[in-house]
Amino acid sequence: MCNLYSINKNKNTVATMFRVAHNRTVHFDPLPGIFPNYTAPVVRHAADGEREMVLMSWGFPLLQA
Repeated sequence: MCNLYSINKNKNTVATMFRVAHNRTVHFDPLPGIFPNYTAPVVRHAADGEREMVLMSWGFPLLQA
């Protein structure tokens, strides 16, 4: 997986930019590169249908046989 992601904004700016109703993140610092297994903010739909921002481990799970 190549690195095409970075974040240079704070959590309030990101929440406003993506109209996040539920900001469930703690403080995060700007990251010049977000690589697999890094923790990064993700905007997703919450159970109530609103957008929420949470910190998640970034990347794809590797399936091992």
